Amino acid sequence: MDQKLAQMKCSACRGDEPPLSDQELEHYLPEVPEWDLVKEDSVKKLRRTFKFSNFVEALDFTNDVGEIAEEEGHHPIITLTWGKATVTWYTHKIKGLHENDFIMAAKTADLYADH
Repeated sequence: MDQKLAQMKCSACRGDEPPLSDQELEHYLPEVPEWDLVKEDSVKKLRRTFKFSNFVEALDFTNDVGEIAEEEGHHPIITLTWGKATVTWYTHKIKGLHENDFIMAAKTADLYADH
C-alpha cells in the first residue's frame, strides 16, 4: 500500500459493495497489527481494547475517537469501562469489513499513540 492508512480518508459506502474478501483482509491486517479480526453473527469486525490508568483517560480517548468518527462519517462501537475502551469497526451497510474500517482502525491506533 503506497499511502499510510491513517493518512487516507474514508470513501462513501453505497452499501452495494461486497465486504472485503479473505485475500483482501490478509493484505490489510498487517497494516493494523494490534487489532483482532473477530466474527459475530457471521459478520467480520476489527476490535481492539485500549488500556488507560483511569476512567477519565479512557473517556477522553473515547471522545477523541468520536470526533474522528464524525469527521470521517464512519462510526464504531465503543465500550467504555474503568481504564479500558474497546473499539470495534465494521461496515453495517455491507455486514462486514470495508477499507474504511482499516483506515479508521489505523487512525484510532494513532490517537492512542498520542494519548
